[in-house]
Amino acid sequence: MSVNVISLIIVAAYLIGMLVIGLVVGKLKIKDSEDYMVAGRRMGLFMVAFSLSANNIGGGSTTGVAAKAFGAWGMSAIWYVLAASVAMIPLAYFAPKIRRTMSLTIPEVVTRRFGAVSGTFTAVLNVLALFCLTSSQIMASGSVVSVLTGIPLNVCVFIAAAVTIIYTTVGGMIADQISDTVQFLIILIGLAIATPFVVKGCGGWSAISAALPATQLSFTHIGWVTIIGYIFNYFCTFLSGPEMVSRFESCKDEKTAVGASFLSAILMAAMAIFPTILGLAALAMKDELGLTPDKANTAMMAVTNHHAPAVITGIVSASIIAATMSSADSNLLCMSTILMNDIFSKIDPNLKKAPDRKVIFYTRLCNVVCAVVATLIALGNVNIVTMNTFAFAIRCAGPFAAYGLGMVVKKAVRASGIASIITGTIGVVIWQVLSGGNFFLGILPVVFGCGVGTLTFFLVNLIGWKMGAAPAPSAYPED
Repeated sequence: MSVNVISLIIVAAYLIGMLVIGLVVGKLKIKDSEDYMVAGRRMGLFMVAFSLSANNIGGGSTTGVAAKAFGAWGMSAIWYVLAASVAMIPLAYFAPKIRRTMSLTIPEVVTRRFGAVSGTFTAVLNVLALFCLTSSQIMASGSVVSVLTGIPLNVCVFIAAAVTIIYTTVGGMIADQISDTVQFLIILIGLAIATPFVVKGCGGWSAISAALPATQLSFTHIGWVTIIGYIFNYFCTFLSGPEMVSRFESCKDEKTAVGASFLSAILMAAMAIFPTILGLAALAMKDELGLTPDKANTAMMAVTNHHAPAVITGIVSASIIAATMSSADSNLLCMSTILMNDIFSKIDPNLKKAPDRKVIFYTRLCNVVCAVVATLIALGNVNIVTMNTFAFAIRCAGPFAAYGLGMVVKKAVRASGIASIITGTIGVVIWQVLSGGNFFLGILPVVFGCGVGTLTFFLVNLIGWKMGAAPAPSAYPED
């Protein structure tokens, strides 16, 4: 049986399984709006940790890492994911505070702390970003399915969108976290099994390392400035990322939130190893495999297909599709939750008092409408890299200080929230233009924007404290 047929069978089984999970969860577990939006705040350590990890492991962290290892980064490509692992450690400090807010969304906390204008601005930035991310992930999922099956791209995009819509809309956060866990296990196990086959087929690690220049085997070849820059980039993205925050809000208690951060760091560190080794193996065998620099994105699958059994190659290729598709569900659910909780409820205050059944219905309707719009955007042939870069920039830089520091600085004044959101957003846009989305003066746009927002936050607070301004209301409902 060919690799493509095995991959297709595994993908079909995964998609059917996700649909079944969504239907079963929707029928048996969704009793009220908290069940739907934050899994009833009862998720345990392993489910949350795997879900946090899955949200950060997609095509870029698998085939993308292998491509970087095959290219100029060499062994230091491991830092593309390892930096995310390191960033989870300081996030553990904020995790219990996030859970303690007992909120549904980031804008809800910002509104509680700094007022409706700050919260609405944050909600609009989040929704714009999540539309971009959902569109790019649906397109990426459809593209991989199309390459694997030979089915036309537009058809595959609609298939990916339909499956995502159904299991997310029906099953909510619970189904989302279950699918994340399944997806992460599939790709981790697939790569962990495939890597020894590939290394052995290449003649062992000694043969691989002997075929590569010394610079390609350097763990820090990209330089500490770049490595530290990525760590800060991930930390900023995680702390102000709706899909990450929603996982912490779904934890059964604050202790679980802390443990999930550390466990997720371990899981992501493990994931960093395998694509890097496969990329280096492909580089060592590039002549035999017929790989040229312009084919770097196919390096991992090429070397795996050459040396691993067909069923393992099938699992790896299928898991990449699953990884890409599973990222869309989190962003879709976060987007509909923010629309309901932070935008529509301000237009119609009666929504806050509506019965849970009605809230769930409207949130599901938002899911469907948003997914359809995102799919139409995806079919517009917008550049995926550009869309993702823009999305991560605007969703993080502005709200970063108001949300993250708003939970920590108890005496923060109200003006510091909106001021930091505005300056952080302007800062990231300026740095984005100057850098083209990459490092400029050793700083990534998101880090620069978050830095500007943080500086503004403290500067406005210092002025406010000297003028005797009263502290803003607490971020925590019990205070």
